[in-house]
Amino acid sequence: MTTGELRELTVGTGAGLVAGTGGEQLGADMVLNIGPQHPSTHGVLRLKLVLDGERVLAAEPVVGYMHRGAEKLFEVRDYRQIIVLANRHDWLSAFANELGVVLAVERLMGMEVPERATWLRMALAELNRVLNHLMFLGSYPLEIGAITPMFYAFRERETLQAVLEEVSGGRIHYMFNRVGGLKEEVPAGWTGRARAAIGEVRRRMPDLDNLIRRNEIFLARTVGVGVLSAAEAAAFGASGPVARASGLDLDLRRDEPYLAYDQLDVPVVTKTAGDCHARFEMLLDQVYTSLDLAEQCLDRVDRLTGPINTRLPKVLKAPEGHTYAWTENPLGINGYYLVSRGEKTPWRLKLRTASYANVQALATLLPGCLVPDLIAILGSMFFVVGDIDK
Repeated sequence: MTTGELRELTVGTGAGLVAGTGGEQLGADMVLNIGPQHPSTHGVLRLKLVLDGERVLAAEPVVGYMHRGAEKLFEVRDYRQIIVLANRHDWLSAFANELGVVLAVERLMGMEVPERATWLRMALAELNRVLNHLMFLGSYPLEIGAITPMFYAFRERETLQAVLEEVSGGRIHYMFNRVGGLKEEVPAGWTGRARAAIGEVRRRMPDLDNLIRRNEIFLARTVGVGVLSAAEAAAFGASGPVARASGLDLDLRRDEPYLAYDQLDVPVVTKTAGDCHARFEMLLDQVYTSLDLAEQCLDRVDRLTGPINTRLPKVLKAPEGHTYAWTENPLGINGYYLVSRGEKTPWRLKLRTASYANVQALATLLPGCLVPDLIAILGSMFFVVGDIDK
């Protein structure tokens, strides 16, 4: 290369930088890939960023790195087998995922579930909701530099996981739901031990709450950062804690009740700020609410007798037709569109997952923020990547 061919290229100072009388452009924006191996995203996600120095100009979430083809696998598994596949796409909400599938099948079959099974399902679903939220309450501060909350959150998780492990045999993937009810009756005295665990967690939650909710450093990193308006949340189809933190007052347990939620007074927590701190506070406040709901459900279980499931034929076939069931999962609204042709396997089972809708908003939230704030925003959107890729 001759001297006349040399040119200087400045990277990262913005495309608007010009110099010289000829107005030649010397600046160029930097394209940076975050992931797909990034450790702070509860799975494998890639973000394609355009940076001007430390400021994000554009962001494109790139999904699909964890795609396992669950919806196609459903089509070659019978209605008992698809439950074990469906509980894995959001591994922090396994019980809720199972529940949505069996509700869709039961609705298509016109099946009545025993009342005791219904109330036990609700109790377990609320305990699973608390377990989900505790994971994010511990891991989110960890992602922005605070390690101590993780130990408090996992102490409470272990207390509740012991209760769910006793009843189902599993710690993460419970496989306790069945079409027509639950796998089996709970062990003798289990409701009392579950109630004691709930009381223990409720007494100790202020340890975590006081440590982080009003922490000056945590407030500086989260207040006013990553603001998602209610209109934007609705436009992207966001739901659950992310949407309610922006002021969208929507909760299927109250607004479109399933199971027996219509017999409970379900308090719906909402915020208006729509920033990272509001989304974090949503999880804290919802933990208290779900503990109360789980306790009310256990009280009803203790007053009920009768079977825990429905006797089914050896080969279970749903009648020809289609139905849609949706549930208020811990991360938001999950939908299950089931199409049957009268066979023992579904012809189609389409999942509408909360994480997929929530992560779309990143393309709007991230531009304009600084790189250090990027992780704070990313962690506050509360998604599981398996729930996006399915």
